[in-house]
Amino acid sequence: MCSAPICPPSAEPERSILELQTTVAATNRRWRAQKGNAMHHTGGPGWRITMDTSGPMMIALYLRDLASLAGAGEPSLCAAEPPAHSTDPHRLVAEFGGTATLRQEWEQWWTLLLRHYPKMYPELAAPDFPAFSDVPALQRLLQAHFGAALSWARERQSEYTLLAAGRETLGATSVLAELVQDREMELGRNARDFTLTIVELPLAEPRAWFLEPDRLLMSSRLLDDQLNFRSYVQPVVELLV
Repeated sequence: MCSAPICPPSAEPERSILELQTTVAATNRRWRAQKGNAMHHTGGPGWRITMDTSGPMMIALYLRDLASLAGAGEPSLCAAEPPAHSTDPHRLVAEFGGTATLRQEWEQWWTLLLRHYPKMYPELAAPDFPAFSDVPALQRLLQAHFGAALSWARERQSEYTLLAAGRETLGATSVLAELVQDREMELGRNARDFTLTIVELPLAEPRAWFLEPDRLLMSSRLLDDQLNFRSYVQPVVELLV
């Protein structure tokens, strides 16, 4: 067995970092490709409704639940499904202001994700996440748990792609056009020009949250219950049409 000064440094940390960087790059490419495959478009003269998901938002929700930041963000979404294994992040982020600071920084991140959707901003560049240097508590959380969050989000993205393909086959999304047409008949005119963006996420509760003026965050399982789906989406469509 060689002594410490003679033994060459282990290549394992460098290999792990390289593997993570490669995985992140591959995942970003796959997300961009799957967005084209999974996104649903419904439209007519002057109006358009899209349905899709967001990998970065999935990662954010996983980290929120893992860090026990329930209720964080605006809107305050319910827990993700399947649930993250929650942990107490106090020791991890103590030197950066503790969990109260972490909550504030996560909420800043969530606001940026909503504002810039569908762009992947800020960039999730593992392992150091330089784009998060101004939010050090969140940066530390990403450095510690990004691998688990990325794996979870990739699985949910794959599930969503299959779900979206099944809907197209069964015509489940035709309810969107029906809602617009029903409102047009009620008003006796064509719909005004509008765009409605629906972002579906793996959430435990089958509900939706309206973000004015033209966006809905929604459980990816809400469409399975068409009556419940209508109760959330119809008032928004009526407002826009």
